[in-house]
Amino acid sequence: MTSTTTLLERNRLFSEKFGAAELPILPKLRSVVLTCGDARVDPAHVLGLELGDAVVIRNNGGRVTREALEEIASLVFLVRQMEGGKKGHFELVLMQHTQCGSERFASPEIQHALKENLGIDVSETAIHDHEQSLKEDIQRLKAASEIPDYVIVSALIYDVKTGSAREIVAPRRLGDIVLD
Repeated sequence: MTSTTTLLERNRLFSEKFGAAELPILPKLRSVVLTCGDARVDPAHVLGLELGDAVVIRNNGGRVTREALEEIASLVFLVRQMEGGKKGHFELVLMQHTQCGSERFASPEIQHALKENLGIDVSETAIHDHEQSLKEDIQRLKAASEIPDYVIVSALIYDVKTGSAREIVAPRRLGDIVLD
């Protein structure tokens, strides 16, 4: 039996009880969670998300990369269009976690090896310090002209050993956030 077989069986069981065919396109919480792709960090479990509550974007380290900026900007634009052009409520939750594999990307040797062997530059996703990385990501959001300043942004660090999330930056309008 393969993992795909297991997953399809789980989906069959899920679909037998499925009752969410009428969920709207816009997430109920008008939120996007940007987090790491690590299997231990599923925001549905960690944050208690239900189907249709939030959009989830996952990448290495849960970092605000160029690709993540484009996805977030597209979603903000789509929400505004679907709400008749008004600046609707929109929240972005950045969530990194302890014991992240992207901490290894901080190693100059690993960065060099990835660049040499695969042509991949991981310097943008390297995590030296989670609090600092989250603040850098908020600075990237602030510097991105395509992200409106009315978007509410917060930042969390999830502890994979305790299951708790700690707030690093409280929810605020992006334009009102001042970082030290």
